[in-house]
Amino acid sequence: MANGKWTKAELLSRPIEHVDITKFDARPIVKSYRDMAYSSRTLAQAADIYSMMLKDKECAVILTLAGSLISAGLKRAIITLLECNAVDAIVSTGANIVDQDFFEGLGFKHYIAPGSPEAPPVDDMTLRNWMIDRIYDTYIDEDDLRACDAKTHEIFNAFEPGAYSSREFIHAMGSYLAKYHSKNESIVKTAYLKKVPIFVPAFSDCSAGFGIVLQQTEAIEEGRGQVAFDSGKDFRELTDIKLACKDTGLLMLGGGVPKNFAQDIVVAAELLNERKGGKARGDIGMHKYAIQMTVADSRDGALSGSTLREACSWGKVDVVHEQMVFGELSALFPILASDAYHRGAWKARKGFRFADLFEKGDGVPEYMGASKKKAGAK
Repeated sequence: MANGKWTKAELLSRPIEHVDITKFDARPIVKSYRDMAYSSRTLAQAADIYSMMLKDKECAVILTLAGSLISAGLKRAIITLLECNAVDAIVSTGANIVDQDFFEGLGFKHYIAPGSPEAPPVDDMTLRNWMIDRIYDTYIDEDDLRACDAKTHEIFNAFEPGAYSSREFIHAMGSYLAKYHSKNESIVKTAYLKKVPIFVPAFSDCSAGFGIVLQQTEAIEEGRGQVAFDSGKDFRELTDIKLACKDTGLLMLGGGVPKNFAQDIVVAAELLNERKGGKARGDIGMHKYAIQMTVADSRDGALSGSTLREACSWGKVDVVHEQMVFGELSALFPILASDAYHRGAWKARKGFRFADLFEKGDGVPEYMGASKKKAGAK
C-alpha cells in the first residue's frame, strides 16, 4: 500500500487458510461444553449424535452444505471427513461445490479482505472496476472465476446431448481434477476418489450455470445437441440411496435447498414404496439421526421452513437423536469435526461408496478431455 492507496495485487495477496481438524483435539472443549448452556451445550449434544452416526455401521451419513463455507476456510475439514469415511453423500449449493471448491481445485484462491466489512479500505464500486468480487470479508479475482466458468463449459461439452443429474457432471469434474490437478486439495476430487456422490439440486445457480448457458448457446448456433441439468434425476438418484440404505443420518450445515432436498428423500422413498404395494408411511425409516447448524430463525421461515422436530410431523426426521445448533458455522463446525476425528469412531467404519449405484448409467463416467468430439457435432 502506497500513500494510503491499495493495489489489486495487494488486496489479493493473503489467501484464506483452511482449518486442519487433525492438528487440534476438540474433545476437551466438547467435554466441558456438556456442562454449560446455550450453544455450547447444544454443540456438545450434536457432537455426541454425530459420533453415534459414525458408530452405527448400518447408517449412511448425508452432509448438506449451504452458505459460503469453502471460501470461509472449511474445505480441509470436509475433505478429512471424506477421507475418514465419515460422509457418504453430499447435497450442496452450487457455490460451495463449483465456484469455491472446484475453483480452488483448479489452483485458484480466496483471499482475506483487509480491514472489516463495516470499515472496508476499498469501496465496492472500486472492487467492481478492479474485477474483485467480495463475499463479506473475503475477496475473489473475477478473472479466475471466468476461467472456472470456461472450464465447466469445456467439461459439459464432453457429454453427449441429453439431460444429466448434477451428480454426473460433478463426477466428471472430479475426474478432471484427479487427472490434471491431482496435487490440489478439493472436496470434488476427494469425493470422486472415495465414491461419494455429490448432488447440487440448484446447479444453475453457480459457475455451472454460466457453463451450461455457454454450452447450450454455442450448440444452438452450431446446430448440434445440447446438454442440460436434470434436477428430477438428482432427486431420484438421492432417493435411490435412501432405498438402498435403511438407516440414514443428516449433518446439515446451513439450510436452504440442500436441507429440504435431503430431508424429502424419505417422502419420495415412501411414495415409491407405496407404488409397489407398501405403506405410504412406516415401511421407510425417517432419518435416524439429524443435526443442523445454522444462525437462521424459524419464525419467519428463514430456517428453510422448520426445525428438525417440526420436520418429524412431515415424516422426515426422527426425534430420538436430533439437535439444532444455533451458531455461526465457521466457528462451530471445526469443533464438532475435530471432536469426531479424534474420538475415532470412523476407524471401524467402511464407506458406502454410493457412486457405484450410478456409474454404469453415466453418459460420461470419466472426464474425456477437450479432444473428445463435441456433443452432437456434425
